[in-house]
Amino acid sequence: MTILGFLPIANWLPGGEWDREYSRRFVEWGYGTAICLGAAIVVMVLFRRNVLEPTQRFHAKEGSPSFAEHSFPRSASRMWRWLLPLAALALYVWIARSVFSGRPLLIDEIVQLFQARIFAGGRLWQPVESHREFFSMLHVVDTGGKVYSQFPPGGPAMLMLGEFARAPWMVGPVSGALSVALFSRVVRFTDPDRSPTFQLGATALFALAPFGVFMFGSHMNHVTTLLWLLVAVLGLAHSTAAGNDEQRARRTQWAFVCGFGLGMAASIRPLDALAFALPAAVWLASQAWRDGRRWILLIASGVGVVIPFAAMMWVNSRSTGSPLLFGYEVLWGRAHGLGFHAAPWGAAHTPMRGTELISLYVTRLQTYLFETPFPALLPAIVALGLTRRVAALDRYLLVSSVILGLLYFAYWHDGFFLGPRFVFPWLPVLVLWTARLPHAVAQVTSSRVVVLGVKAFLAAGAIIALIFSLPIRTAQYRAGLSSMRVDYGNEAARAGVKDALVFVRESWGAQLGIRLWAQGVSRSAAATLYHGVDACALDQALRRLEQHPAVDAAAESYLAPLLADSSRVRSSPFSPDSTEKVLPGARYDQICIARINEDRAGYALLPPISLERGSGNLYARDLHANDSLLVAEYPSRPVYLLRRQGTGPEVPFEWLPLDRDSLLTAWRSGAP
Repeated sequence: MTILGFLPIANWLPGGEWDREYSRRFVEWGYGTAICLGAAIVVMVLFRRNVLEPTQRFHAKEGSPSFAEHSFPRSASRMWRWLLPLAALALYVWIARSVFSGRPLLIDEIVQLFQARIFAGGRLWQPVESHREFFSMLHVVDTGGKVYSQFPPGGPAMLMLGEFARAPWMVGPVSGALSVALFSRVVRFTDPDRSPTFQLGATALFALAPFGVFMFGSHMNHVTTLLWLLVAVLGLAHSTAAGNDEQRARRTQWAFVCGFGLGMAASIRPLDALAFALPAAVWLASQAWRDGRRWILLIASGVGVVIPFAAMMWVNSRSTGSPLLFGYEVLWGRAHGLGFHAAPWGAAHTPMRGTELISLYVTRLQTYLFETPFPALLPAIVALGLTRRVAALDRYLLVSSVILGLLYFAYWHDGFFLGPRFVFPWLPVLVLWTARLPHAVAQVTSSRVVVLGVKAFLAAGAIIALIFSLPIRTAQYRAGLSSMRVDYGNEAARAGVKDALVFVRESWGAQLGIRLWAQGVSRSAAATLYHGVDACALDQALRRLEQHPAVDAAAESYLAPLLADSSRVRSSPFSPDSTEKVLPGARYDQICIARINEDRAGYALLPPISLERGSGNLYARDLHANDSLLVAEYPSRPVYLLRRQGTGPEVPFEWLPLDRDSLLTAWRSGAP
């Protein structure tokens, strides 16, 4: 991590991934580090006479605070252990509502909320619509007569709890506040000899770390995963700690808690749970090997894992048809799994590319972790390097973090949203070692002035982050993904649209992808075709297929020759949807030109609109002449077309009433 954290490894390797922002960040780190060093030097000069310099290296007495930390009354510390999670909850609620509008913004969040509503309705899946192409979404399985999310059931099940309260946006903040409370308990095991001041300070740093703050305000399943991982860590700490006979009797209960936390985490994000479960199992097994009475702890933890894991397998068996088959593989096949192979869209995931992705995660953490003007991992790395002896629980956390990195090294997707989200479980470890830096320096130097300078350096970074970096980041998040945060229920009410059949005009590119799925083309093959074929050539081929249908492998075989020019296609300069591809020199017919003009006139996104549930409207994707299928199926509903009045993010929506007879006449004429 030390090397990867400061060097743009991804930019030096030819694996296809690179950190586009590294040069700018490197310059900012240079200026920021210089400013913080300057502030530290000024503080050291101004206050050096007020700091007592011992004649020999300062060593703190066991159980007492060192110069690196001030004393704090234990009675007050107990009060703050309760107040910190409550204050964190208020902060996360504000982030969820004010910054993220209380809405799922990423397609992953939307789809998991979609599944949470299915669970809340007392079902594991819902039946496929008769014309599924009007309703299909990315990350949603709609094959085999069932519709359900591709994600493991644990994440949607947690959101379901919020759905019961009509406030699924509260799941993230509540999970974040509980994580703060659990972290404060874990710190008492990782640093039992440190003062209450340090323990509270480390907890506050965990609660206020920007990477965590913004993630805790979201609907992302990384939040609930971290909550259950901290439950597991606390259970492991209790079950492996030394103690008297009464405490030994409670170890079995805590071992069960450890296993249950890991099992719950596995039902949400299996890879993250695996990274923490493997070293936990080794630790418990090694203790049992040395002391035969401790085999019960390993068994109890195993029972704890089995309960939620068995529930997850039961849900899988009822939805995908196999206990260990997840929706990921139903949609994308084996290409979705770990390993060095072709990714679902066709690009090769190699060890070189895996190295690039890990490099990206770590260099991004240098900014997103604390938003400091200096590399954010610097304090943690220095503190770890200065520490001569690492305690057992720290070793467990470090080993788990390394395993997590190795697992995502072998995973093909670049997980970036609100920071490098795949390594979100690193947050407790990085916070702990960052908080330890002043004490680590105090243990290796006889100069209290140096320790004062370290604290001033960190304080300067925190002040700059609070005044400059965080307002910019908050404004960036508040302004982003505007289409996902619209209250479509209010939009429909203002337009007077109720109990209607509403066709949502998506971009031409989105329509092409859905039409590929409707022809039985697999998701991975559809992604490859969409990204490697000129949009008009793909549209023309789909028109021929729709007139003379071929299904599954036959359709893929028919379309495969279109990839012959995949190396020559470029992002379309004609449409606002830059994911559409164009082959230089290609000639577009009238239908393709009409689709480009429709993109320029404005389009919307179906997934966030499909979550609207107050108007009684049925929202479906606009597929032009094929819309006649739904118009005939819902003869009593008024028909509308929903689109934006332009391509800007703040452009208003328009709800265009459509006449059924006019629609049928236009479709029969064959006009584009």
